[in-house]
Amino acid sequence: MAGTQILVNELVTKLRKRKVEGSQATALLTAELLRSVISQLKVPQTNQAETLIEAVKSVGGQLVAANPVELAVGNIVKRVLHVIREEDFSVATNALRGLVSSAGGDNRDTAEHKDFLSQNVAAVAAGPPSRPPSLHSLLDRTPDSAIAHHSSYIGDSFEGKGKSADRNTEIWKLKHDVIRAVNELIEDINSCHEQIAEHAVELIHQKHSGSGHKKLHNPVLTSLFKILSAIGYFPGFQCLNKEYICEIILTFGRSRTVREFLCAAKEKRSFRVFVAEGAPKYQGHALAKDLVARGLQTTLITDSAVFAMISRVNMVVVGVHAVMANGGVLGPVGLNMVALAARKHAVPFVVVAGTHKLCPLYLQNPQVLLNEMRCPSELLQYGEFSDCMDFSIGSGTPLLDVVNPAFDYVPPELKLNGVCGFLSTGHSLRCRGGYNPSFMHRLIADYYSADDVNLPKKTTS
Repeated sequence: MAGTQILVNELVTKLRKRKVEGSQATALLTAELLRSVISQLKVPQTNQAETLIEAVKSVGGQLVAANPVELAVGNIVKRVLHVIREEDFSVATNALRGLVSSAGGDNRDTAEHKDFLSQNVAAVAAGPPSRPPSLHSLLDRTPDSAIAHHSSYIGDSFEGKGKSADRNTEIWKLKHDVIRAVNELIEDINSCHEQIAEHAVELIHQKHSGSGHKKLHNPVLTSLFKILSAIGYFPGFQCLNKEYICEIILTFGRSRTVREFLCAAKEKRSFRVFVAEGAPKYQGHALAKDLVARGLQTTLITDSAVFAMISRVNMVVVGVHAVMANGGVLGPVGLNMVALAARKHAVPFVVVAGTHKLCPLYLQNPQVLLNEMRCPSELLQYGEFSDCMDFSIGSGTPLLDVVNPAFDYVPPELKLNGVCGFLSTGHSLRCRGGYNPSFMHRLIADYYSADDVNLPKKTTS
């Protein structure tokens, strides 16, 4: 475990010093570290799930304490804890089935194996831990009558030779299944952008050909649109190459998910992108350059111009920092202004996010740190700031305070089209997008356990 602790300390240092940027990179490093912790952990013959859960909680508490604002860390830790509980229940269910199949076998089992089987039967009888009732859980649950019938065989019907090899298989099966599930989680995180981009055509409906759209055959209207475009009143006229007006999509700041989403839609759809620059870091400038390099017609606007331009926008597509349990989202500062403008003009507001950003916490939870203040130099250079110091006082008290918050909260009632995301099930990916914010609690119930919502607090040295 000494090597594992070194890896933990390295990631804690990176998180504390903010050397890891982006929810995807943070989630990926967290999942890979937890996989290393689980693979190197020596589990006892009994209470294997509890041992794995305690180890993951201990490491996860340190990671969350290192950077509480990065909610993706806690999300991945809780996802892994849920995986352990689900795999433990699956192992217990399989043990019960093996118990049934060997009911007519030898009668010379050891007391240790009897205890192991008894624990499995009790676990199956209790059902999946912290799993809310659903049709899926009701169909999967073993009938109580069958449990009572087959548990009667324990103690007098399951003894035989060669059981030590079976016990070793049972001991290592849980650990192997958990590592396999974590590998699938890592694969989901790596491919989240591409999986979301595959469904971009479903949300952007303007076809690349002019069929089904009203064409501009009137030369007077065509000349009028050219004049308006020349004076900058109608910047979307450049999309009239196919003799129809294309859609206009507004985005805010810079998001790799949004970039891949728009570039994938470009192959079969014709549209123009308005990019709000996202002050004070102006990451929208970089996104605009990326879109132009990919061949998309792009217009860069200031954040203050969003309300003035929103009336000609057909859809708002944005990336976020986190999706909360109530359906609200945390995004770059200024995103709430965009959502308010979209609701005022009845423009669909769509959020694209991977499942690693789905957070099971509510705003009132004390573990949720909604914001952090970034460096004032992003707004005002230090030389300019020194000119605002009052040196008539000995300590040089500043007359100017610079507040530079990093994030903005968008309540669920401002999101018209909910969240477009993708959730993994076993070895496959399926689209779970287009859901209303009120449906977030069901998605969270499928991927998190109620016992793991609040992680134990850890202090980092």
